Formats: sequence, C-alpha cells, structure tokens
Amino acid sequence: MKKPKKESSDQSRRNFIKNAAIASSIFIVPRHVLGGVGFTAPSDQLNLAAIGAGGKGTSDIFNASVNGRERVVALCDVDFSGSAKKSVENFPKAKLYADYREMLEKEKEIDAVTISTPDHVHGPAAAFAMARGKHVYVQKPMTHNIREARMLTEMARTNKIVTQMGNQGASNPLLDMVKKWVDSGKLGEISKVQIWTNRPVWPQGGPFPASDPSSKPSALNWDLWLGPAPEIPFTPNLHPFNWRGWWDYGTGALGDVGCHLIDIPFRTLGLHYPKDAECSVGSVFSKMWTPDYNPEGCPASSFITLHFAATAKSQSPIEMTWSDGGIRPSHPDIIPADHDIGGANSANGVMIIGEKGIITTNINDSSPLMPKLYMNDGTTEFGPDRLGNQEPEYGHQRKWVDAIKAGFGSAEHKGLTSSFDYAGPMTETVLMGNLAIRSYMLRRENSKGQMEFFGRRKLLWDGENMRITNLEEANQFVGREHRAGFGM
Repeated sequence: MKKPKKESSDQSRRNFIKNAAIASSIFIVPRHVLGGVGFTAPSDQLNLAAIGAGGKGTSDIFNASVNGRERVVALCDVDFSGSAKKSVENFPKAKLYADYREMLEKEKEIDAVTISTPDHVHGPAAAFAMARGKHVYVQKPMTHNIREARMLTEMARTNKIVTQMGNQGASNPLLDMVKKWVDSGKLGEISKVQIWTNRPVWPQGGPFPASDPSSKPSALNWDLWLGPAPEIPFTPNLHPFNWRGWWDYGTGALGDVGCHLIDIPFRTLGLHYPKDAECSVGSVFSKMWTPDYNPEGCPASSFITLHFAATAKSQSPIEMTWSDGGIRPSHPDIIPADHDIGGANSANGVMIIGEKGIITTNINDSSPLMPKLYMNDGTTEFGPDRLGNQEPEYGHQRKWVDAIKAGFGSAEHKGLTSSFDYAGPMTETVLMGNLAIRSYMLRRENSKGQMEFFGRRKLLWDGENMRITNLEEANQFVGREHRAGFGM
C-alpha cells in the first residue's frame, strides 16, 4: 500500500492559516493561555516581505506586521543606505535583496508583499508577485498608467489575490459621516465636485536634470531603480523623492495625492469611469513670448475637468474639477469668509456641491479629514477635527492582513476599502487627468512651419475599452512599454 505523500511544513502552515476558523474550534487549551495575551503561534503568522523598504515603505511593512504579530521574512530595496535602514532595524532577521524578482523566486514561503516603490515600478512588481500567488498591498497610485491598473484589477480577480491600495485615508471612519450626508439626500441633486491641492511641493515644471554617473551613490543599484523605465545614465535629483515630477517615473501632483482627494467623491457618489477629460496647464516663461516646453515632465500647475454620468446617489451628471500648483476654487458664499475650505489654510480640499448645500473636507491621507456640511439655509454640521486613539493609519494595512487570513471572498476581504475592485477604476480616473495633461503637450509642425498643439481639446473617453475616441495620438498615454525584464 502506497504511503500518503507527506505535507511540507510550508504547506501545513498555509493550510492552517486558510482553515484557522475551523481549526481553532478544536483546541482544548486556547493559544493565548499557552503563549500569553496577544500571542500568535508561528503557524498562524503570515510571512511578509517589502518591495521598497524605505520612505513610505517603512511604515507600510511595519504596520502590516501588526507590532510583530506577523513575520517579516525579507526586505527588498535598491538602496539600504538611506531610509530603508529603519526597516532593517525593525526586522533584523529579514533577508535583504536589491531585486524583487530574485527575492520572490528564492523566498518561496512569502505569503504577501507591500510595494512602496516609485510609481513606475508599482505595476510590474505587483504583477510579478501576483503571478506567484502573493497577496499585495500597493502604494498609491496603484499603477503608473491606466492599462496597468486595468491589468492588475483583472489579475487580482483571476488569481484570487487579496489586494489593498495604500490610500490609507479610505479607512478613516469619518468618511462614514460624508457618506451619510450624501446618502440621506441633504444636498439634494449633486452636480459639481471641486478638488484642489498645493502639490507639487518638489521641483517640477523645468527641464530634466543632467546625467552625472560619477555622482551615483555606491549603495544605489541604479539599473534596478530604473526598472521598467528606459535605460539612462545615473541622473541626480531623482532618487529618492524628486522622481515624482517626471513621466518616466512619477505621476505628478495627481499621482501623489489624487488617490487621497478624488477618493472621497468617487467613493461617496458611486462614480465610475469618466466620459471625457480636458485640461489646461500653467506656462513658465524663461524668455519673452515663448513658453518653456518640457514634455518629459509634469507641469508646475494644471486644471482638469472630468464629466461623469448620473449615479444612484445623484440623478444629475456630475462635473469634477481638479487644480494643483496651489490654485484653488473660489470661496462659496454659504461658507463664512473666515472659515477654511478643505484643510488648514485651504491648501488641499474637496467640495461636493449640491442644490441645497456643500460638503467640504480636507485631504484624506493621515491628515484630519475635517468634514463640514454647510446648508443654504444657514445650518451647519461639523465632524471632529481629528480622531483619538486610532491604530496607525486607521488600520489600513492591518485590515489587509486580516483579510488575507480570512481568505479571498471573505467578509473581511469584501470589507476592504481599497481592494483593486474599487482602487482600479478610481486610479484610472486619477490617471485620466495625466492622460489629458500629456495630450495637451502634443505638438507638430503645420504647413506654415509653426508648432501646432493639436491635443488641446476635450478628449472623449470609452472607459470600458480604454480608448480616446476623438484623438488617436492620445492613446499612446493609456499604457507604456516596459524595459526588457520588467514587463507585465
């Protein structure tokens, strides 16, 4: 008689996690009695890894570990000499890697990864991990471009991956107050949303910096930092932060905070793909009469308009405007002149405008949300300026870990506020603004020998098929080509 095949320790641990609810019912002595209050048996722990262990990645992987409840087995970063050192200190037993591909091929026991790299690496790194059955937490914006967002959304469903995007404010319980105001019909018909930010707060709008290979830090793996982007010599002033202003790596002001700001109306109004997009950008003049032209980078300021079909929350079509570079909307008459709109000093904010009043909030990252309702009849209702005794980042990473343990399709999974089923379409909407900006900069020489900006029009969007229908040249910005070895 053939002996049954012995189950590996890794398979046993994974099966234990998957069937924890069933298994826990047969323990005679509770584990917390054996190991103390808060004790988690090794077989109950997830094996986590970080792709991008510095910067925002420091808190992402730390919060995902839930104060040591979960096991961090590996850290990946292209430069452990910078802020990633803190993660090494937090998890001294974790193995260190420069290349996420090598890490995921060698460390087979990894269950899930946090991805907190520059924007251009989000999509390829997440796809590589998901293809190997790893659950993923991906920083905002979910991807660098629309096609990548659609691909990851579909991949998560197909591979049954538990996902969460890192717009942690989506788990802020004060959003329920905004949702209640909208759902109760207090505003009446809602027809307009205005969103603004003081970003960029990094160098943006000028020429691309000059390369200088001699100045590359010895600890930085430049080739891996470039990842899917075109190969160029080392260029200062990109790593570790100022990459945000360049299209090959970043997604500008929209990518930085759009998933925190646009999330609020997108979620509470039940929006889906926009029908169109148009924009204008601020000009910078280094010489008389001729605006600077730097299409490789994001502009110093922009103004975007998106239109959405009516939703179940409002029977009117909705117009959403976005402005960055410190440009904000006019102060509404029904809001007292000495009140900020949005956050402190009106630097960032959202206004949801209805026929009966206005809801205004701050940016929804880790800042106070400060929800306020102003009615045309003079009545007001304000939420608290801040929440007390909250776990880090509203438990956004911890809830993702709990959902992994509960399983794909579980109540915990369905309760996640930014799984890719939601975050994908929302990210696509954010990135539509960037598609409009890049199309705005398209130019060619006309028959008179003059440069003609032919993309400065309203772009009609077929969201289901991911296509601009009235300007074929704009569709080049829906996706991008990836450098060999970093594809999706």
